[in-house]
Amino acid sequence: MVGKSQIKLIKSLQLKKNRNLHQLFVVEGLKTIQELLKSSFEVYSVFSTDDHFVEENSAFSALISSVDLKKMSSLNTPNGYLGVFKMSQKKAIHDNAWVVAVDTIQDPGNLGTIIRLCDWFGIKDLVCSSDTVDCYNPKVIQATMGSITRVNVTYLNLIDFLEETGLPIYGAFMDGETVYTSQMPVKGILVMGNEANGVSAEVEKLVQKRIAIPQFGAQTAESLNVATATAILLNEIRRG
Repeated sequence: MVGKSQIKLIKSLQLKKNRNLHQLFVVEGLKTIQELLKSSFEVYSVFSTDDHFVEENSAFSALISSVDLKKMSSLNTPNGYLGVFKMSQKKAIHDNAWVVAVDTIQDPGNLGTIIRLCDWFGIKDLVCSSDTVDCYNPKVIQATMGSITRVNVTYLNLIDFLEETGLPIYGAFMDGETVYTSQMPVKGILVMGNEANGVSAEVEKLVQKRIAIPQFGAQTAESLNVATATAILLNEIRRG
């Protein structure tokens, strides 16, 4: 039996201020919950309408009705599994490999996809400006498809980080040198900008090398989606 206070708490975690207050976040979907359970994230509780799942995981799970699950869920059609996990502790950023830095990314789907791309291309660290969308936003978590467990996401003052780093700083710009002819080093920082405005002026001053993805098609296409651009650039970085 799930109490009203539990439902109220979990529903409140849809807001960033409440996630930070309780140091908890919500995960929906069996696959992503299973990824979190196998990771270093500590489980708080899991709720499911699947009695077989609850029976097999009785130490931390509880059976819930579809009606109560809908009250907790951020989805229009809940999929039967909702987990609550504790936020991870801050970890050191590796400075011996490539790091992706995002400057004021606002769309949860974009950030979630970028986290997933970092996982795919073996990028261990993603640094985010303090005004980037919260990585524990339910929509971000959903878009990562479990990759949040394998990428160290750190929020910080991006200006300070770039000023203090010893890594070469590359930034994505429309007018940069084509990435297809650029010589990419074995380690560095790739800065990706905001969906509408690109890299901010303050961050731009710290970029040492401007790179771009050349346009081959009709000039009517304004720009690439930031997550798509990240995928192309990380592919070229890994090609060396």
